[in-house]
Amino acid sequence: MSLRDERGPFAVTRERDISMTTRDGKRLLADVYRPTGVDSTPVLLRRTPYGNRTNDLAETFNEADFYASHGYLTVVQNTRGRFGSEGVWYPFAYEANDGYDAIEWAARLPGANGRVGTFGQSYGALAQYLAASKRPEHLVTCIPVSAPLAAFENYWYQRGALELSWTLSYFLNMAVDVLGANGDVDRLARLEALKADPAVRFSPLKDAALRHLPLSDWIETFGAGAPFLADVLHHSTDGAYWWAVDLRRQLANIDVPMLHLGSWYDIANWDTPQYFNGLREQAMSKRARENQSMIMGPWAHLLPYSQPTSRGTGDIDFGPQAATSLVTVQLAWFDHYLREDGRELPRPPVRIFVMGENRWRDETEWPLERTELVAYYLHSGGHANTAAGDGTMGEQVPGPEEPDRYGYDPDDPVPTAGGRYVGGGVRDQDANQARRDVLVYTADVQDQPVELTGPIDAYLHVCTDGPDTDFVAVLCDVYPDGFVQNLAEGIVRGRFRDSFDDPQPMEPGTVYELHVPLGNISHVVAPGHRIRLHVTSSNFPRWDRNTNTGERIDTATRTRVAEQTLFHDARRPSRLVLPVVPA
Repeated sequence: MSLRDERGPFAVTRERDISMTTRDGKRLLADVYRPTGVDSTPVLLRRTPYGNRTNDLAETFNEADFYASHGYLTVVQNTRGRFGSEGVWYPFAYEANDGYDAIEWAARLPGANGRVGTFGQSYGALAQYLAASKRPEHLVTCIPVSAPLAAFENYWYQRGALELSWTLSYFLNMAVDVLGANGDVDRLARLEALKADPAVRFSPLKDAALRHLPLSDWIETFGAGAPFLADVLHHSTDGAYWWAVDLRRQLANIDVPMLHLGSWYDIANWDTPQYFNGLREQAMSKRARENQSMIMGPWAHLLPYSQPTSRGTGDIDFGPQAATSLVTVQLAWFDHYLREDGRELPRPPVRIFVMGENRWRDETEWPLERTELVAYYLHSGGHANTAAGDGTMGEQVPGPEEPDRYGYDPDDPVPTAGGRYVGGGVRDQDANQARRDVLVYTADVQDQPVELTGPIDAYLHVCTDGPDTDFVAVLCDVYPDGFVQNLAEGIVRGRFRDSFDDPQPMEPGTVYELHVPLGNISHVVAPGHRIRLHVTSSNFPRWDRNTNTGERIDTATRTRVAEQTLFHDARRPSRLVLPVVPA
């Protein structure tokens, strides 16, 4: 099925380069899609830094055409400093005020009835939350898809570890338009040569480029193409720089119903439920608090998300139910809140896709009240290295046990294999679990299906021999044929174990209990399968390599091998806490 198959009854005309002026005098350009023969109708607004005629919007019948064909005046605006809009683009900095101005401008366009809804994915989703926090008079509802919430905890950084591959490929992509406009063809050519696949817009960079130290050299490499990278690297701890766009601090200012869309293998897996629950608890009015809904699908960070698919999530097909039409779902939401004919909204507060069973299910809350938290304790005889080692896990509390040890060499990191990032998803973990620097703990074969639905947490008792290091945990489903599906992952950078804004070095030889959040999931482990956790200290190039020296990430040039120890005895019970839904 394609968007054309879901075309509405109205013909559509497109007006190009319609400008509005922001409160500080910048002209922002938009394309306006009009349904013909409609005199007064609600407006749908999408704001994007990626160009209103590129990517999915380059299609002859795109998402904006779809909404206009169903009778909505639809506006797609280039954000400040992008694709002809005036000003200088700086990630997220202007989107609250510019978004407010755009909503109020769109409400007064000829043919608009003054009722505005917003839509968009990723950057365009966070832009919606930021604008909504300013409470534009004419904003009625929003549908953000895959929005980051706190950029230090889960966007440019992941709990203190830099999202290296994504950050560099993203800024390279954004630099293309700027350097092209500036005529800096030499720098642009040098940057394009760093891509692993020049044909892919958000291509990862080549391995040699990603390994380069110090990271601060990238500031000069990007030059005027991405000057804000200097700020991202400089602010390597949480603080006021990041809090300015941390929406947790602004949810109480939002006062409209929202449909929050996310997915299990998406970079916003952690964020989407927090938006949903946060607004249910903190939104300004009772009406807003009672009209929040959330959908969590099985996908990765799909580009575009509007095309129904059961794939796009790595080495897996989630079956026909996964190929749902999200734009049709959104259309029903907009019809309910923006039309004045009181159309019924057949939408539960929570709809989740249960992987493994590969079906949708409706719920009333997140996490599920009926979930039981079950601790799976890690065990071994001191030789859990690789999947062929003696690591196990189960509900039995450990007694006296030997710890497990491995060396983490930043010059030989564990390679990224799937996960929650752009281009990620499901990958077989078998090769990584054959490495000596990966500890592997496997539960018994399931004789009954077990459903894991909710947030997942690991608690690891560890020590290292230096001032800082990382610990990475990956939850897996081991198939009878040996395929190892990654389900969820998390990282803790040692210096941030207690605080993101007041990092402290680790004391060599001191044992710490580290909490490793692995995000959210809904997955059924089938009979014959086994639950597995692997623990290591790197996931490169997704996350920057901890050099183990305790130096700042932007200026570090030296690396050292860290000797890691993981304890799992009665006094230090390392464990995985799983959200089990009773049968």
